[in-house]
Amino acid sequence: MATPTLITNRAANDPAAVVEPVLDALGRVIVGKPQQLRLAVACLLARGHLLIEDLPGVGKTTLAHALARVLGLSYQRIQFTSDLLPADVLGVSVFHRDSGRFEFHKGPIFAQLVLADEINRATPKAQSALLEAMEERQVTADGTTYSLPAPFFVVATRNPAHQIGTFPLPESQLDRFLMRVTLGYPDAAHERELLRNGARRDLLQAIPSSLNPDGVIELQSSVRNVHVSDPLLDYAQTLIARTRERADLKLGLSPRAGQGLMRAAQAWAYIAGRDAVLPDDIQAVFPAVVSHRLERRDAALGAGGSGIAIELIRAVAVPP
Repeated sequence: MATPTLITNRAANDPAAVVEPVLDALGRVIVGKPQQLRLAVACLLARGHLLIEDLPGVGKTTLAHALARVLGLSYQRIQFTSDLLPADVLGVSVFHRDSGRFEFHKGPIFAQLVLADEINRATPKAQSALLEAMEERQVTADGTTYSLPAPFFVVATRNPAHQIGTFPLPESQLDRFLMRVTLGYPDAAHERELLRNGARRDLLQAIPSSLNPDGVIELQSSVRNVHVSDPLLDYAQTLIARTRERADLKLGLSPRAGQGLMRAAQAWAYIAGRDAVLPDDIQAVFPAVVSHRLERRDAALGAGGSGIAIELIRAVAVPP
């Protein structure tokens, strides 16, 4: 299979012409979920990490593999289990008798797209192995720091908390995921397509790469140039401030969450082919950015994070 050409100039002139083939290819594997696919691509272009929370069997792992395939990224899957150790993720130093030295053998974290499958089935100690990698894009082992490949994108899947054998993700871990999405069950028409055509995973090998790592990095750089006006910054700040003022929430949004919200809105605008962020872009990504960060003090009072996000959007006036 031929290596995809770089997208120099084409991305700046017509972003949609570059991103739409990626979304079309993903849509042939994950059917009936265009909004979730667009959010996943926006998350990558915003240089964030993605958390997919849903029931087993709805396509979470397939989506991660499809992203790696379509974007031409190196891919590693880490199955998180209760006996997983940090060294199983990061790598381990092995003593070589001939040289009399320890040599670091890199773990599966050294890939451009890393799937942390069923992340909440591992202990907090194993989960913590991802913290430095996700934030600093580097790994420190035995006093030596190793840079991770670029682009670097973590996709984690999380089973519902009520399932047996799960551990909660601490707030510090959740805050490192730019977005959380859910796939949910397919509608009747798309489920019939799945029943007729079989497993979508079989299509992965037949789908060509639409980009390559250098192309993804170029898109990420272009997203940073999308303009954000002062009124849009005021709007975002008001949304963030409201989360910190509400007494019914355990925690408000962190500055990292606010920065991520703006990057995500820029990416959403870029995918739409615009060079400036609109209020609609912030509203489109806001639930995915904040739903895993916001939690009511009393769950009996109402809907969880997604419901809170909708409440905030309705409560805050859109700038003229």
